[in-house]
Amino acid sequence: MLVTESAGRLRLVKNGTLTPEPLWEVPPPGGRDVLHGVVLHPDFAQNRWVYVSYVKRKDMMLTVAVGRGGLDGNRLLDVGELFVADAWETAANALNGRMIFGPDRTLYLTIGDRDRLVLTDDNSIRMRAQSLSDHVGKILRLTDSGGAPKDNPFVGRADARPEIFSYGHRNPIGLALHP
Repeated sequence: MLVTESAGRLRLVKNGTLTPEPLWEVPPPGGRDVLHGVVLHPDFAQNRWVYVSYVKRKDMMLTVAVGRGGLDGNRLLDVGELFVADAWETAANALNGRMIFGPDRTLYLTIGDRDRLVLTDDNSIRMRAQSLSDHVGKILRLTDSGGAPKDNPFVGRADARPEIFSYGHRNPIGLALHP
């Protein structure tokens, strides 16, 4: 069983016991509440790919990134960054980063509205969820290599990000698909 720790470690429970060393850790600078999701590729038995979503930092700004690596025993190897959400904000509020693979083998990823002003009357940040120009407040649909599937709803629109599957979300903290 794979287990995420909010401090940024991906752990393995084997035969009911937590292995002593993490499989992988979120790249520095880390922090608290930085590892948000883990899913296995639909062909995991063949390719051993594990996907992780985590907080990415650039200067004082934060967003969600998705990485993929190969599980080899007790290590996640060659983790590479596949996707970085255009949802930069200074606060860690409503990042999300929950993931699930759909039956069509695409990866769905949640991005919160990033609203650090939620307790005020200022709705300037949360209104970004209504815009198609960035990933704030969206559910994204990605290929297994991090690109936008050609049949996403807004592909080809100059005013929209092609990864957007649905928009206008406050804080999507989970995903499930009807069988």
